[in-house]
Amino acid sequence: MLEAIARLAITRPRGILAAAVLFMIAAAVVGIPVSRSLSTGGFQDPTSESSSASQVLTDKFAAGDMRLILAVHADGGVDSPAARTAGGRLTAMLEHSPYVTTVTSAWTVPAAAMTALISKDGNTGLVIAGIGGGETSAQEHARQLVEALPQVEGVTVKAGGEAMANVQMVEQSRKDMVVLEMIAVPVSLIILLWVFGGVVAAVLPVAVGLFAILGSMAVLRLVTMATEVSVFALNLVSALGLALAIDYTLLMVSRFRDEVSAGALPRDALTRTMTTAGRTVLFSATTVALSMVAMVMFPMPFLKSLAYAGIAVVVFAAAAALVLTPALIVVTGERLNSYDLRKFVRRAVGRSEPAARPVEQTFWYRWAKGAMRHAIPVSIGIVAVLLLLGTPFLGVKWGHPDDRVLPPTSSARQVGDELRSQFSVNSLTQVTVVLPDTGNITPDQLGAYAAALSMVPDVSAVSSPAGTFYHGVGVGEPAAPNGWTNRSAFLTVSSTAPLYSAESEAQLNRLHAVATPSGVQVAMTGLAQINHDSARAISSRLPAVLATMGAITLVLLFLLTGSVVLPLKAVLLNMLSLTAAFGALAWIFQDGHLGGLGTTTTGTLAASVPVLLFCVAFGLSMDYEVFLISRIREHWLASAKTSDDNVESVALGLARTGQVVTAAALLMAVTFASFIAGSVSVMCMIGLGVTLAVLMDATLVRVLLVPAFMRLLGRTNWWAPQPLIRLHRLIGISEARRRSRPRTVVPQPVPAFSEAV
Repeated sequence: MLEAIARLAITRPRGILAAAVLFMIAAAVVGIPVSRSLSTGGFQDPTSESSSASQVLTDKFAAGDMRLILAVHADGGVDSPAARTAGGRLTAMLEHSPYVTTVTSAWTVPAAAMTALISKDGNTGLVIAGIGGGETSAQEHARQLVEALPQVEGVTVKAGGEAMANVQMVEQSRKDMVVLEMIAVPVSLIILLWVFGGVVAAVLPVAVGLFAILGSMAVLRLVTMATEVSVFALNLVSALGLALAIDYTLLMVSRFRDEVSAGALPRDALTRTMTTAGRTVLFSATTVALSMVAMVMFPMPFLKSLAYAGIAVVVFAAAAALVLTPALIVVTGERLNSYDLRKFVRRAVGRSEPAARPVEQTFWYRWAKGAMRHAIPVSIGIVAVLLLLGTPFLGVKWGHPDDRVLPPTSSARQVGDELRSQFSVNSLTQVTVVLPDTGNITPDQLGAYAAALSMVPDVSAVSSPAGTFYHGVGVGEPAAPNGWTNRSAFLTVSSTAPLYSAESEAQLNRLHAVATPSGVQVAMTGLAQINHDSARAISSRLPAVLATMGAITLVLLFLLTGSVVLPLKAVLLNMLSLTAAFGALAWIFQDGHLGGLGTTTTGTLAASVPVLLFCVAFGLSMDYEVFLISRIREHWLASAKTSDDNVESVALGLARTGQVVTAAALLMAVTFASFIAGSVSVMCMIGLGVTLAVLMDATLVRVLLVPAFMRLLGRTNWWAPQPLIRLHRLIGISEARRRSRPRTVVPQPVPAFSEAV
């Protein structure tokens, strides 16, 4: 297949490029509008207890899919004429909106309920509205309502709640995307010009990356028609599309130049590049994509949508690298190496061109030999350092993302801060106990249940539905009082336990342990329960995910190497390279060191973020493992397969790929590091985590630990039991296949592509 692509690129390069341009135009038309269909939610398990309870509240009590909270502030207090006028007008507007299911206002509730809706200083009152329409539509409805809010002199109105927080996260993510591109693209372009050694060559990964990004955006647009897709998927597409395009293009261009430097004609060099580097790209992309598939096993839409995005961008990046890159190489011909800025810089500083040196005299060869000479201290030292850097993660605490992921300048964040500090009743810590079917229990039994809940430590109050118990839905039945409908009921438990703390978790367990009236089932919701359910959804599925990723890696690397030892080593070292990244997440974003890099530290981490980081970084680490081990295996197969040959193969493999892997990792780190400049803390975490994981993997692990480990293992690196050796001969991946009959090759007297095309 790869040889066929090479022949097609040689004979029809402009046709390939024309088809690619048409595809990119169509993909842009379909995919660019995708940002209007994305969601900022998806961190909750839709099959969990908290989701079931929330659905009952939405369906039977018109609670709305999201809350919109308006904080009305007046210096004269909530009883001032300006505040009353504003509160009344806002309440009336929301009550008449078709998007609003219920409205609670500090100016309309009974006096007994006003305390929860008025700040401690008496200057701020709340208007709380339930917004319907589902998660994505609810946030759009909230945006329209906030834009139409009436202005009242002497009053300041701020919009918050999860509905407005989601709106502002989408808007902030779009702004951050522009900032990130302004940082990442110029810096990456400068590095590309230096690494690729010319303006023309540096354009290749940009074209491949643009193809991958536009194609993936079109796929996301189609996916949004069937399911929820997180807004963060778009950030992942942009970063991963450019990073993988650089990785794959750099690998292929470097191999092509190596083949030409070795004396091969351009045609033969391109064919050889496709059957070696092209095979590595195809294999590597398969490994990365399958690592992304593991995220689909988690129930959270956030992780599922990022899996869809990751798989799409890997497929398109690999396809573009394997089809577009050879066509571009053919079209550019001898111009591929033109406009080499490195030559210009050398001339400007008066330095001569470096003379070609044998591979044994290169830096990477000597580095590999040095690491292998001191294999034991190198292995012990680096493993100890990585494990030490990962120790902060041992104290990780899970928390659900809230308005604090936004910068302090956003109104949703400001309203959230006021709720946490200025109101005596913090609705964010409340636990709602839902009885989906009350069965035959009486109001007295429900009251006794509420009293039992109030005895749980750190429970400050339990509010229960008032009025006569509502039994049925038959004709002639009295109207259902507030809190009762269709034989369902709910209780609101106010808590003084700090959210996401050990006290909050213990309280939640005690609330579940309280005996229910007549043994009816209850379901609880609220941020504490949502966080508990999310952490459990991840922890319960994590063993299966790890086993799946491990099995995929072991099988694929066995097919590549024919060894059972190298795949095990790869899994071990890949997981080890992630320890520093996980430790940094906890140390910075949970514990607040380094100022949380400009974000607000809450003492917790969202459970979905480390999972995302693991899947993405594990796949990228395997990317570099494939780059390196493929080249080492080439030299091993060409040797006499002695222990000394093992050492020499490792040194030669690292000498051939060390610069490529390091340059690719640096460019990928630049792309993801730009996320740290964003204002949404979730993206900052992902950016820092992937950056550290990639840098650690490409430096300490690939250029030190891998040579040291392979030196210690010797010929055992390539061991497999006899049955598996026979299996690999049948289905293993190799660069050359025996042909059923010889093929006559007619010599082509064409020295360059420019003459051949």
